[in-house]
Amino acid sequence: MRAEDPQPTALDLPMADPLPEETQRYFDLCAEKLGLIPNVLRAYAFDIAKLDAFTALYNDLMLGESGLTKLEREMIAVVTSSINRCHYCQVAHGAAVRALSGDPALGEAMVMNWRVAELSERQRAMLLFTEKLATASHAMEEPDRQALRDVGFSDRDIWDIASVAGFFAMSNRVASATGMRPNPEYHAQAR
Repeated sequence: MRAEDPQPTALDLPMADPLPEETQRYFDLCAEKLGLIPNVLRAYAFDIAKLDAFTALYNDLMLGESGLTKLEREMIAVVTSSINRCHYCQVAHGAAVRALSGDPALGEAMVMNWRVAELSERQRAMLLFTEKLATASHAMEEPDRQALRDVGFSDRDIWDIASVAGFFAMSNRVASATGMRPNPEYHAQAR
C-alpha cells in the first residue's frame, strides 16, 4: 500500500476497527501467502458481512473443486475484466495468470488482446464463450454451449465458466465505480 493511498478505493469507507479475529487471521494468511492483503479485501472490510460473502463466493469459484484449472479460471477473470476495462482486476488477475502459467507474455496477452495468445483449442473455445458472455449475454444459444462440449467441457464446467465470468462482471463494476486501486506489488509479480 502506498502511503498516499491509505484507502483502497476513492470512497471514505474505513475498515472495521478492530477487525474480527477470524478476519484478521484471513488477512494475515493473505499477507503470508501473497505478500500483500489485496485491496479488494481491504475495500470490503468496512462491512464484515459483505467481506465474508464476497470471499466465500470468490474462494468457491476460484479455488474450489472444478473441472477448470486455476489458470483457466484466472484467464476467464482477465478476459472479462479486459472487456470491461477494469483496471484493478486486469492488474491483479493478470499477475495471477503470469504466476500460474509461468509465462509473462500470456498474462500480458490476456490483458491486452487474448486472441494473440498461444492457446489450446479448449482455452480458445472457453474464452470465445467468455467474450460473448461479457459483450452479448442475451445472444447466448445452444451452439455456444455445444462448442464448449465439443472441446471436452462438461455441463458443470460450462456452469463454472459462466459463474466465474459473471462474478467478475459484478466485481469489475464495483471496482470501477469505487475507484479501487490495485496493490502496487501486483505490477512486478511473475515477470
